[in-house]
Amino acid sequence: MSTEINDSIKNRALVAFKPTHGVTEYQVILDSGADTIWATEQQIADIFDRNRTVIGRHIKNIFKENELKQDSVSAKFAHTAEDGKTYQVNHYNLDVIISVGYRVKSPLATEFRKWATSKLKEYLIQGYSINKALLQSKLEQIKALESQIDQLNEAAFQNQKQITEGFLSIIGHYSKSFELLNKYDTEELSMDGLNEEVIYTINYADVKRAIQELKQNLIEKGEASDIFGNEKDNSFEGILGSISQTVFGKLAYPTIEEQAAQLLYSIIKGHAFSDGNKRIGSFVFVWFLEQNNYHKTNEGLRKINDNTLVALALAVAQSVPEQRELMTKLIINLIKN
Repeated sequence: MSTEINDSIKNRALVAFKPTHGVTEYQVILDSGADTIWATEQQIADIFDRNRTVIGRHIKNIFKENELKQDSVSAKFAHTAEDGKTYQVNHYNLDVIISVGYRVKSPLATEFRKWATSKLKEYLIQGYSINKALLQSKLEQIKALESQIDQLNEAAFQNQKQITEGFLSIIGHYSKSFELLNKYDTEELSMDGLNEEVIYTINYADVKRAIQELKQNLIEKGEASDIFGNEKDNSFEGILGSISQTVFGKLAYPTIEEQAAQLLYSIIKGHAFSDGNKRIGSFVFVWFLEQNNYHKTNEGLRKINDNTLVALALAVAQSVPEQRELMTKLIINLIKN
């Protein structure tokens, strides 16, 4: 049985009455503001184990005999029915319940009167009422709930610990990335400590053969067409020549890092091929690093992984000409030891 009370009705709460004999629990409204308890005609019938028509007849007789004034002992409260609709239902206070109890003269009525009186005293003195029997019967559930709360707290602690360790791992593993991003933003990318031990100097014939092997591989996988790697003119040979040229007997770009950066940037931005400029630029870039045995870190890991290579190629392709120096410096700082 469920009773819904209007929001405008203050100082009221649902309380449960459970007889000494029997398993049924009855809910009624405890009204601390009026120092009473309210119940519907059907609830009174259930509590006293009588037919509702009998209870209705007793209530009518109580009012008819002027034992109680109807206006002062009854009120309409909102009640949600099984159809989901809300209706205004007559409720009767403790005076009516007691009067009906005397008329039906049942042990259950006597027990309810005693219980109702004790609950009112409890509520008026303490401000609340506790169902001790219910709490006792739920003791095991309460203990189980406490155990679950402890487990949840421990799980939350472990999750927080993992999150914290994850943050520390990120800071540790990507410290160089954060440093480079900061230097990129402040335009303080360093050109110090570059490797001048160039083992392999780029040349057109070698690169041309390497690109043809790349083309054949991509065609076999269905990732390129016949126009991939076709040179539009002689500009590609010119790009390679400008990178490997010497000035007064010295390389124009004397370090591995500088030559690699110029290769990636110049091939992608030079558009010397009918198709595949970004892929060819990326390929020649890592191919050149491998020819110079400079493609891995001191720990044996690749300096430029797949995702980094894609990001670099796209960044170069979308950059404006005025950013050439900044872009090549970024590439240099990514691959230097």
